[in-house]
Amino acid sequence: MSPSVEPILRFGSAALMFAGLVLWEWRRPRRRLAFGREGRWFGNLGILAIDIIIVRLAAPIAAVGVALVAAERGWGLLHWFAVPFWPGAFVTVVALDLVIYLQHVVFHRVPWLWRVHRVHHADMDIDVTTGLRFHPIEIMFSLCIKIAAVLVLGPPAVAVVVFEVLLNATSMFNHSNVALPPRLEWLLRWVTVTPRMHEIHHSAERTETDSNFGFNLTWWDRLFGTYREKPAAGDNLIIGLSGFRAAGERTILRLLTQPFRDER
Repeated sequence: MSPSVEPILRFGSAALMFAGLVLWEWRRPRRRLAFGREGRWFGNLGILAIDIIIVRLAAPIAAVGVALVAAERGWGLLHWFAVPFWPGAFVTVVALDLVIYLQHVVFHRVPWLWRVHRVHHADMDIDVTTGLRFHPIEIMFSLCIKIAAVLVLGPPAVAVVVFEVLLNATSMFNHSNVALPPRLEWLLRWVTVTPRMHEIHHSAERTETDSNFGFNLTWWDRLFGTYREKPAAGDNLIIGLSGFRAAGERTILRLLTQPFRDER
């Protein structure tokens, strides 16, 4: 796959997913937003635009380009062990999902990384745009970690694209404010992270914030003991970080400078 095709596939699929979830949130919201959309969306989508520009300038070929180089030169475990395409593709998606899970845990455990990651958690409501709200420093760290993982694995480039598309889609889905039938939500939770499961991760209670780290597969939370079934407050769950509740904290400038300021 050509590196020039990858951003078109990623951005096109992400735009369709975003539009579908926005419509779903409008038609069937699960919870009433405490702070609304207008001010939050400007900041959340504004920081997304900055992330896209920085990534495209700093690493235009990204992880898929590295996968193509690895394939050309025979780098990585999958090449060394001559793993066939389909098993290799499956291993790639699962292994990269584990890498993102572990990365997420580390960003919560290391204080200076948490200061960067808390920009995501400081959103006072949770909806589809929250799944796109990450500080540029975190985005670049994540990109470097994915590139390192691709070099170690030596995965098919197509599988890397599939993973990236899934990661973007599931991040928007599990942050979205959509209502799912309880039975369907329970069934989906055995495989993929649902909005009701992930909103616990955005709880104002730190013990709940440090749970449900998965973005796509729920297996890692269950395997490593970080899974939480439901919040202590039930439907009265409070979202966000109390030290960043002021309306002024939702501007793009305040989001960009937040890692360098203390929580009030």
